[in-house]
Amino acid sequence: MLQCIFLLSDSGEVMLEKQLTGHRVDRSICAWFWDQYISQGDSFKALPVIASPTHYLFQIVRDGITFLACSQVEMPPLMAIEFLCRVADVLSEYLGGLNEDLIKDNFIIVYELLDEMIDNGFPLTTEPSILKEMIAPPNLVSKMLSVVTGNASNVSDTLPSGAGSCVPWRPTDPKYSSNEVYVDLVEEMDAIVNRDGELVKCEIYGEVQMNSQLTGFPDLTLSFANPSILEDMRFHPCVRYRPWESHQVLSFVPPDGEFKLMSYRVKKLKNTPVYVKPQITSDSGTCRISVLVGIRSDPGKTIESITLSFQLPHCVSSADLSSNHGTVTILSNKTCTWTIGRIPKDKTPCLSGTLALEPGLERLHVFPTFKLGFKIMGIALSGLRIEKLDLQTIPPRLYKGFRAQTRAGEFDVRL
Repeated sequence: MLQCIFLLSDSGEVMLEKQLTGHRVDRSICAWFWDQYISQGDSFKALPVIASPTHYLFQIVRDGITFLACSQVEMPPLMAIEFLCRVADVLSEYLGGLNEDLIKDNFIIVYELLDEMIDNGFPLTTEPSILKEMIAPPNLVSKMLSVVTGNASNVSDTLPSGAGSCVPWRPTDPKYSSNEVYVDLVEEMDAIVNRDGELVKCEIYGEVQMNSQLTGFPDLTLSFANPSILEDMRFHPCVRYRPWESHQVLSFVPPDGEFKLMSYRVKKLKNTPVYVKPQITSDSGTCRISVLVGIRSDPGKTIESITLSFQLPHCVSSADLSSNHGTVTILSNKTCTWTIGRIPKDKTPCLSGTLALEPGLERLHVFPTFKLGFKIMGIALSGLRIEKLDLQTIPPRLYKGFRAQTRAGEFDVRL
């Protein structure tokens, strides 16, 4: 049972406090939390569960906003973390993003959402489609009406149609003139390459995202050609677990509109589509840097939006970098970004230049980590393939669409 939720800014300010039970949690717990973060650094922010002298703390960080929940009793930590993730997802969908200004400008809506999402410390309604029927998302018209009428509440007077249903994530009887369902495979490749060019880690984090606009009460089954490669699956509450456990088939009644059906990982991949070959030599207070970027294995689709970024070491006083393809920018905080775009066919993109060290330093002892970004449309690099999507009762004028894309996640090349 959660007793309180705090939303903290990136400076440690308490932007919102929601007491969930009769036992009040004092704000001093936030001061203790922030003092620990300042003393221990980013490693403290990476801990999802923290035992303070008086409370168990659960935290997630989204776009610089810290969602902090407190409890004095033992409880399943994954339930608390999953609920905080749901809160962050719902707020991001309602507000069109997450930042300090958005939360302060829409404080009433955030508070009303928390009122509906958790009751006496236990999660209650977390489905966005149902919440939108209960609490209207903010827009210019609603803000003007609240100013004119003096009524700042956005809560509906009637319960959503699906609130009393056995499938609360779906309205009772939605109607569409054109029935459409779209399935997207969205994957991120996380990889670590060591200084010898060897692939230390390479895995895919993927999501099956859907947009369902179907009339009535559809029952869908989605099957993959190679489900055995999937690990660490997480499903939307609409998925029936038994068919997946026995036959690796997703059987579900979908929510109305956009939603994430499942997430998964594919581990121990042996290759990456793009290679990065950095080389740094230093002598007499000057460093020479050269970085090559190219296609290692052709995925069959165009690799787009290729970028390479790295943080110049603090001991570097100035840098003179150029490239034979793309643009190079160096910010005031010593972050260097090389925007390549697409790899040309007639040459290999190369970044080269010199780094000047601070007076008194002869050689560079701290080397940067290069972070690669890219995007490939039309392919899932994990190899996952959708076999078919079936509906038990096929509505008239049905259209089904499938897409895939892969982008770089945490792709690090170390020296």
